[in-house]
Amino acid sequence: QVQLVESGGGLVQAGNSLRLSCTDSGRTFDLRTMAWFRQAPGKERDFVAHITWTGRNTNYADAVKGRFTISRDNAGNTLYLQMNSLKPEDTAVYYCAASPPYATVDLAKRRTYNSWGQGTQVTVSS
Repeated sequence: QVQLVESGGGLVQAGNSLRLSCTDSGRTFDLRTMAWFRQAPGKERDFVAHITWTGRNTNYADAVKGRFTISRDNAGNTLYLQMNSLKPEDTAVYYCAASPPYATVDLAKRRTYNSWGQGTQVTVSS
């Protein structure tokens, strides 16, 4: 069973950095592609980044490419999102998500992921 808990959100000024964490209390973290999505007020939940179960392959939304880095620690069952050069438009609730084991297609789609955390708020002030 996958249970995801995010942490690390907060209020920062534009240009600063934050690192989000997502811990899975289950036993199959190392078999699952993991992703971060975000949802701003009044908007849909959008893809941010994903990382395959081995950590070898990553992909990013254009809006965060070059500023955000997704990584994982399979020994510690933890997913990370390092966010640098934050902008006010990055303000959103950030969610981590886990796919079924060995997912390899449609990794930027919400429907691919069947387990979600409760979200952590990131607010970037100008």
